[in-house]
Amino acid sequence: MDGSNNPTAVFHSPHYLRHNARRLEHLASLRIPVAGMSVLEVGAGIGDHSHYYIDRGCSITITEVRDENLQYLRQRYPDKTVLPLDMETPAQIEGTPFDIVHCYGLLYHLRNPEQALHYLSGNAKKFLFLETCVSFGDDDQLNPVQEEQRVLSQAASGTGCRPTRRWLFERLKQLFDYVYLPITQPNHEEFPSDWTAPENHHVAFQRAIFIASREKLDNDLLIQSLPNEQRKHE
Repeated sequence: MDGSNNPTAVFHSPHYLRHNARRLEHLASLRIPVAGMSVLEVGAGIGDHSHYYIDRGCSITITEVRDENLQYLRQRYPDKTVLPLDMETPAQIEGTPFDIVHCYGLLYHLRNPEQALHYLSGNAKKFLFLETCVSFGDDDQLNPVQEEQRVLSQAASGTGCRPTRRWLFERLKQLFDYVYLPITQPNHEEFPSDWTAPENHHVAFQRAIFIASREKLDNDLLIQSLPNEQRKHE
């Protein structure tokens, strides 16, 4: 097995470990209560976000499409529900709807993200926490791309997308009563702080976070619009 097909070689590389640390500390900083809730984690990889909810007393169902990752997940979390789920053809999950659907780092690996958003919404009783790669620009564009199918961290179908924030925002508003973006971004170079200056963004990916909710959230860290500027979480 080469490095591209070894789950720990891919997901526990220094890059991924740092990236996940910055994403989870940022999620915690938003002060959205999750303790004791039911959670559906979609596209879990090898479960490096799962413990965020386990440590907060949540009941979690962990899903993933690739067999290599599922095998690792079952060994890592033997007392948790781990299920196969192909988000290109998503099936009903036992226990739905869940209080929270957590979907970090998956949507941009899908060829039909609009179908996926409908599925995620249909399984979310309270919140959808969504993080994904996006494209710069204010227009409403999906921007399909090809990905390396054999690599465990890339699109299982070989086709992904890099939608604009506008594309995601408008579709989430059709599915949830309230759609928010944080005023902060994870303290990592893949998360822009100035969306008006793509020329100042010097890495290959740019990412955004959305919090979709069934209820209005009284939270000064969240806004119901697409900010041109966000500050880095410290």
